[in-house]
Amino acid sequence: QLQLVESGGGFVQAGGSLRLSCQASGRPFNRYAAGWFRQEPGKEREFVAAISRNVVKITTYYADDVQDRFTISRDDTANTVYLQMNRLKADDSARYFCAAGPGVRFRRKDEYNYWGQGTQVTVSS
Repeated sequence: QLQLVESGGGFVQAGGSLRLSCQASGRPFNRYAAGWFRQEPGKEREFVAAISRNVVKITTYYADDVQDRFTISRDDTANTVYLQMNRLKADDSARYFCAAGPGVRFRRKDEYNYWGQGTQVTVSS
């Protein structure tokens, strides 16, 4: 089993930045694509960003509303995936979840087999 633990969430003012981390353990992380999703209470979990396995090259994917503000990256030597979030908005407030999976349809949450417990991000306007 692959275990995922997120960290780095917190409270920040609009326009500020946060860096989320997702530490993987239990299996070689380089076998998996990784994604970040977020969820507000009472709403569907939505795609934020994803990153492919580092095979020939790494490919990244973003939701339209975070493109150019968020950056996903991975360090397989550290079994960690990151989400750098800049120019945060109040609408970015949510619980952020890390996920890992085979990496086919990156934007679909049902493609991911493993999930962390999430980390809360709150952005004040």
